[in-house]
Amino acid sequence: MILHALAAYYRRKQTDPDPAKRLPAFGLEDKEIPFVLEIDADGKLLNIADTRSGDGKKKIGQRFLVPQGAKKTSGVMANLLWDNAEYVLGIPDAKKLEKSRAEHKEADYLARLLTMRQKFREVITDLPDTVQADDGIRAVLAFLDALTPETLADFAALADIEAGNPILSFRLHGELGLVCQRPAVVVATAVQNEDAPDGVCLVSGQPAAIERLHPAIKGVWGAQTSGANIVSFNLDAFNSYGKAQGANAPLGQAAVFAYTTALNHLLARDSRQRIQVGDSSTVFWAEEAHDLEHTMVDLFGDPPKDNPDQNTDAVKALYTAIASGQFSVGGMETRFHVLGLAPNAARISIRFWETATAAELAQRIAQHFDDITIAHAPHDPAHLSLFRLLTGVALLNKADNIPPNLGGEVMRAILEGLPYPATLLNLAVQRCRAEQKPTYARAAAIKASLNRFIRFRNSPEKEFTPMLDPANTNPAYRLGRLFAALEKIQEDASPGLNATIRDRYYGAASSTPAAVFPTLLRLSKHHLGKLTPGLAITRERLIGEVMDGFDAATFPPRILPLPDQARFALGYYQQRQAFFTKSESKTQEQTP
Repeated sequence: MILHALAAYYRRKQTDPDPAKRLPAFGLEDKEIPFVLEIDADGKLLNIADTRSGDGKKKIGQRFLVPQGAKKTSGVMANLLWDNAEYVLGIPDAKKLEKSRAEHKEADYLARLLTMRQKFREVITDLPDTVQADDGIRAVLAFLDALTPETLADFAALADIEAGNPILSFRLHGELGLVCQRPAVVVATAVQNEDAPDGVCLVSGQPAAIERLHPAIKGVWGAQTSGANIVSFNLDAFNSYGKAQGANAPLGQAAVFAYTTALNHLLARDSRQRIQVGDSSTVFWAEEAHDLEHTMVDLFGDPPKDNPDQNTDAVKALYTAIASGQFSVGGMETRFHVLGLAPNAARISIRFWETATAAELAQRIAQHFDDITIAHAPHDPAHLSLFRLLTGVALLNKADNIPPNLGGEVMRAILEGLPYPATLLNLAVQRCRAEQKPTYARAAAIKASLNRFIRFRNSPEKEFTPMLDPANTNPAYRLGRLFAALEKIQEDASPGLNATIRDRYYGAASSTPAAVFPTLLRLSKHHLGKLTPGLAITRERLIGEVMDGFDAATFPPRILPLPDQARFALGYYQQRQAFFTKSESKTQEQTP
């Protein structure tokens, strides 16, 4: 199903009205080529063109359509008319050379370099005679035959090539396209990729030449930089019925090219159809052009610094589309696909796969934003991105500390309309206790998790509202409100305190209330005595209102289990936000 949907997306992009957005034809691939060797018809090197743009180490080379690369393993396998500097020029990779010297294998590495150069030339000379008669091919062969260290010595780009072992290709002087893009080469590439049928393709259902090794998928965060595979049988233990490698999952060469090209396109560095959620690289596409294909990044990703309202605008547009029953591009019934990928040794594991109509997906995403909506400070974003939600429950608020699998599980819960993983609630509560403070992101995660738990278990408990709910009689929620009220009384009595009761007692108050609340209530009497009569009465009324919801026989509870610790944190957070909102309103009323 996944490969079939990717192959269908490839066919759709093949007919894109914009030529710049079309995916390459069978036998070609889109490749970043940082340096292009410009030669004349006699093979003389005239220039080394640096196609990169950007600053520092983030320079990105121009992308070109080139013949599909060979499936490289530990052996020597060269690509046609493009490859890294080791293959094309015989220039050693600085890191590999240093390692070989440390292991006293420098001679072996240098011999391998010679073999790599020879292999690169052999791939070209294996082309049909009619192709070798092409001016571009003859020029490249002439260059390779005459190549010496002195050939490159006068070019400034040589230092970068020696340092980074970049991908190189060739271009005839005065032409815009690469030699590998010349018509004769493209035709020969297509013919070479059309083998005789030897099986039935699982994707197309038609007789086809079964691909033994599938091209690598690149761009999955945490996977090998050279790429990894979704379909792979690289050990005898994985084979069955005497079939080897790709024959165990028979896919035709055209279908393999289609799904790998489509997936690499979706995972590209500049793709607007991918987001990174924890350790899961998530891509999404529709069966026709659709708004959601390009707004998912804005919905779940962190907004750029130059447009902090991007996330908010995308959420508003989503609600508008649901309310109106239409998107500006694409229909409500368009099928939409979301695929979550994560690294797994030399392979790529499927973290989640969801297929739904655009209407269903939009409603589930909107429900997620409804669930995480909670009162917050004016300077906080109106809608939390998924990145901020996950980092908010991680140690030190760092993305590196987001637990494995959590991002994928949360995304799956959103897309399938399921309860959030228990890990999200547990982490939010633990971070509140560890740092003695519920934050915007943690309170949002707690509210969303508790509400979905209530909703899916058909619990009689009332769902929590975004704002403070004085009518909520849950004991743990009221304890959190009481703790916030006691802290506020202390702050009013002694302005400018470096540490409040939250800094000393939050952990104990939220887990073992009976151990601290009697002490805190006695202290509050002392603090109330320092307040003005009007303010003291207001605070006493608040405490009376909160205490009215408790059973005198069981107050305060001896311990609170983790779900109740979450309700405590939510009550504390919302009561604190209510204090802020009231003081803000009062300030505005007094302003002339």
